[in-house]
Amino acid sequence: MHAFLLSASVLAAQPVLLHGRSPAARMPVPCRAATGYFFQEFLALPGFPGYTPNGIEAATSVSPESLAQIVLFMSVVEYNSNLNKWTQDTMFTDPKREPGNLGFDPLHFGDNKASRARLEMAELKNGRLAMLAFSGMIHQTLVTGKPVWASLQDIFA
Repeated sequence: MHAFLLSASVLAAQPVLLHGRSPAARMPVPCRAATGYFFQEFLALPGFPGYTPNGIEAATSVSPESLAQIVLFMSVVEYNSNLNKWTQDTMFTDPKREPGNLGFDPLHFGDNKASRARLEMAELKNGRLAMLAFSGMIHQTLVTGKPVWASLQDIFA
């Protein structure tokens, strides 16, 4: 399961590595992964059976039905965002399509051409930093066997 988590995080981060853009146009995938991995220690669905603050154990405690639901949701999003273009040859044939840009920009940051290049570079740098943070969190959990916050309290106590 650990190899699955690491390979899934690398595949999810691929658009940021290759193009500097994430599938959800404004917040890179690694930023969401790092934030979610840390905050899942403190936030949980009330009454969820098998809740554990350890992110590695949490990934294996999800029921197969719940995991199937997550994969189905991701498949629907991917299907709708690719517009029936599934191969590398057809995926980027539209000259108006930018890799990773799904057109989700509710605050219209992309409308200002003067600051767009600066914001894209900031997004790229923040995404790369978040990839390092996420991999560090996973490895810290694997080495210590404790959730991130608990092992940080042990280190700085």
